[in-house]
Amino acid sequence: MMATANIQLGKQGITENFISSLKNYFKTHGNVRISVLKSAREEGKEGKKQVKEYSEKMLEKLGGKYTAKVIGFVIVLKKWRREVRK
Repeated sequence: MMATANIQLGKQGITENFISSLKNYFKTHGNVRISVLKSAREEGKEGKKQVKEYSEKMLEKLGGKYTAKVIGFVIVLKKWRREVRK
């Protein structure tokens, strides 16, 4: 079983560098947990919407082999072997 990597998303948001580091994590890990820091989001319900938008944007940039689950202010990304049907 592959381990889970833990990383943080800060005030710069989702950059090309962040996406490339995510891809590198998936070379050795099956899942990646991304904690969205307070500096990268609003408080309360607006913050939860923002985290959901971050997860959708990450999936869009990563491609079809990934799925995301949002739990509070944490995004859990999983890589699959094949394209995921929607």
